[in-house]
Amino acid sequence: MNTDMHICLRLPSRILFDGPATRLRGEAVDGGFGILPNHIDFVTALVPSVLLIAQADGAERIFGIDEGLLVKKGAQVEITVRRGVESDSLDGLHDTVGSQFASLDDEERVARAALSRLEADMVRRFASLREVNP
Repeated sequence: MNTDMHICLRLPSRILFDGPATRLRGEAVDGGFGILPNHIDFVTALVPSVLLIAQADGAERIFGIDEGLLVKKGAQVEITVRRGVESDSLDGLHDTVGSQFASLDDEERVARAALSRLEADMVRRFASLREVNP
């Protein structure tokens, strides 16, 4: 019987955590859940919440996550989230999440505005082509 499972917590741009764990605690759309080694395989959608990963040495890793997906198969747990940060404590997590996610929101707004300008420019160019070649 396995006493550990392997967890990989991925963001779109990097891996936030990759290693063995003895338990995991998270929040899904239908409520909180916990996973221990040899838990039944399943897939669930995650909501913005706190994700706790306990390691074999007793250390507990604390992550603030945005929406995502968790897939558990055998001893492997794959988690993908849009945004996530790690903190040393629950108290510090609130400040870390606030500052990190706010800066990401600003970057997303800038990227969306640039994309809108590109789309509008492309539409104008197609319209000018139509005028030249009726």
